[in-house]
Amino acid sequence: MEKISVIGDGGWGTALALLLVSRGVDTTLWSVSPEYAQVLRDKRENPKFLKGVELPPELRITSDEARAAESDHAVIAVPCEYLREVLARFGRYSFGYVVSATKGIEVGSLKRPSEILSEYFTGSDISVVSGPSISYEVARGYPTTVVLASGEPSREKARDLLMTEMFRVYTSDDVPGVELGGALKNVIAIAAGISDGLGFGANSKAALLTRGLAEISRLGRALGAKASTFSGLSGMGDLATTCISTHSRNRWFGEEIGKGKDPSELLSSTEMTVEGYRTARSANELSLRHGVDMPIIRKVYEVLYEGKDPSVAVRELMTRDPRDEDHT
Repeated sequence: MEKISVIGDGGWGTALALLLVSRGVDTTLWSVSPEYAQVLRDKRENPKFLKGVELPPELRITSDEARAAESDHAVIAVPCEYLREVLARFGRYSFGYVVSATKGIEVGSLKRPSEILSEYFTGSDISVVSGPSISYEVARGYPTTVVLASGEPSREKARDLLMTEMFRVYTSDDVPGVELGGALKNVIAIAAGISDGLGFGANSKAALLTRGLAEISRLGRALGAKASTFSGLSGMGDLATTCISTHSRNRWFGEEIGKGKDPSELLSSTEMTVEGYRTARSANELSLRHGVDMPIIRKVYEVLYEGKDPSVAVRELMTRDPRDEDHT
């Protein structure tokens, strides 16, 4: 039997580990903290990131890199801001397939997670998985559909590592598109949350989803992605889930900002990673570098990093010059 290690003990990593265990796979969940790994072993629950879900006894839990590296394949589920720090611990090891479940764009380098992974795992087949997959629901076995993208012809084998009766995995060769959809939707979800916090309704959120998707697609095409990817699971699918779900950290973050909370205070009050916060900075920089019009993402950046009042940002969005809907 093949062994798989899930690197990262957050909600998403834990949900994927539970998914693998449900398939009968010999699975190890790696935690960066020896103390928290012991909590997971003792409680057989992830109280910080996936409270109320039992961790079965057959799921191995460790903070030892060497033990996690004994597996044949790896799923990387580490927040983008900590990805290099974690990969530095595993760089001397090798895996057959490395599946990235990390969503984001690295601040500074503006690299996608798969590009960072390729620096450390030069001999591995690297793929990315994304789509509408709130960890709370995946962990409870709710029907979920995602897309796995890889430039390797063996992507079907990587797909089969994750596929279950309740977790359907499609394949794609559009790695940039799948990763950008999964990263940028978090910024739009912050905007959707701000809309909720300001007390706006369904009209406002529908506008944010559709115009936000147009922005994501514009930047994606500029970076070599396929336009069709953004109408699929890692585009519209993931965007809808993240903007609507009450379990979405990014939507919650935006909602609290819309109610008047300070972004920095919110970040310091939670142990959960709000991926869209840092991605907003990277996305804004990418839009400027490539000359791509992204007004919603620009306003989210201004609210988060320049202290702009959300109500002012909304008014500025609504009073921009008129244009055709298919403006590119």
